[in-house]
Amino acid sequence: MTTVNEPAVIDDEAFRVTRTVRIEASRERVWAALTREDLLAEWFPQRVTLPDAVPGATGTFTFDGYADVPVRVDEADEPHAFAYTWGQPGAPLTPETSTQVRFTLAADGAATVLTVVETGFERLADPSAAMRGNREGWTSELDELVAFAEGAWVDAESPAS
Repeated sequence: MTTVNEPAVIDDEAFRVTRTVRIEASRERVWAALTREDLLAEWFPQRVTLPDAVPGATGTFTFDGYADVPVRVDEADEPHAFAYTWGQPGAPLTPETSTQVRFTLAADGAATVLTVVETGFERLADPSAAMRGNREGWTSELDELVAFAEGAWVDAESPAS
């Protein structure tokens, strides 16, 4: 059974969307699901081009029906924290069109507590609409991550749960 977690929340004053989920899987397994392009494509965008999960690396996330979303890795402290800046579909990555997503992973016995914090909405054209959309997005996408990480993916390189 997949773990059920509270939905994402908006902090209007800090222009931040946050969600914390508990995943019945090791930090190594969750880290792989966040940073390996083949595994990311299993639960988040339909296509991922991000061959290196190291600071400064760039790539794209592609969601069905949208142009490529540019991505730049800002932090990679395995298996503790991973952060990237991402922008608008089809647009270059600029401060006025991007936000930063930061994942922190904490061990909780054999499980992982994952927190995602997305910031930078105050620079966007419509911060409130963007935060509402991403709150819904992180609620559904992290539910998919939980189901994926707690499931039995088959891959020779997959870390054991």
